Amino acid sequence: MQADRGRRTAMPRTTTPHPDGPLAGRYVLLDQVGAGAMGSVWRARDLRTGQVVAAKVLRAHDSTTLLRFVREQSVRIAHPHVVAPTGWAAEDHRVVFAMDLVRGGSVEQLLAEHGPLPASYVALLLDQTLQALAAVHAAGVVHRDVKPGNLLLEPTGSGRPFVRLGDFGVAVPVEDVRLTRVPGAVGTAGYMAPEQSTGAAPDPRQDVYAAGVVAAELLTGRRGAAPDGPLGPLLAAMTSADPDLRPPTAAAALERLHRIEVPHDRPWPHVPDRLPDPPEPPARWAELAIACFLAAIVLCAVAGYLLLS
Repeated sequence: MQADRGRRTAMPRTTTPHPDGPLAGRYVLLDQVGAGAMGSVWRARDLRTGQVVAAKVLRAHDSTTLLRFVREQSVRIAHPHVVAPTGWAAEDHRVVFAMDLVRGGSVEQLLAEHGPLPASYVALLLDQTLQALAAVHAAGVVHRDVKPGNLLLEPTGSGRPFVRLGDFGVAVPVEDVRLTRVPGAVGTAGYMAPEQSTGAAPDPRQDVYAAGVVAAELLTGRRGAAPDGPLGPLLAAMTSADPDLRPPTAAAALERLHRIEVPHDRPWPHVPDRLPDPPEPPARWAELAIACFLAAIVLCAVAGYLLLS
């Protein structure tokens, strides 16, 4: 049973680039910004485009882990509130895929820093999360691991939040072969729907359940608590133990949410830019050697001129 894939951890950032040079001649790993069950997450420079991206590097792996990783990089869902892979590369035993770099941290961090969040703020986070899930489900994919740590934030300060759903490590096409060694749960304990925790086949209503659990936690500061207020009835329906009593799709839940008026109740939390400017990549040895060689020629020429004059 794979009940919990492990908490993603924030890594202390350093300005020391990865010592092995560009991966596949393309991605220069600048500094490590996170780690998860399947690999480490780095800020990287894409030498092909010149952009700074997030690069997920697969750690030591077996065949099942590699298959999950390959399936994750194959997800291509273009939506403002989704962080999906944009490219990948492999070299020897190292495999990496790149995605947009999201600089504001996660909803998990925001909740840890501020405690229960204002209802109007949670309503916007839920709205955007459901938009993301509607796009994911329209692509025939079930995410299966919606949780605060996988909801990433753009740095918007004290303004309107902008959340992006990431980490498709256990996402699966509804019709796909399930990559589990034995029947069992796949997801994170506490956020999985009851039927998901007992090994039921992937279903979009499981993501609806998880989104409801997340929203309730953001309102109350406690997982599993039943919130009061205007969002309470919708979240109760989304987190029903009976999947038939939940909104059948993320789009249906979003439609119900849009009919709810949630007043602006408290100042919104501040979402800072948590990633300062990345370190510059080191000079490549070949370029450095050429520069030194040219400098030596110039010095020899100058010395020869001085001796002859």
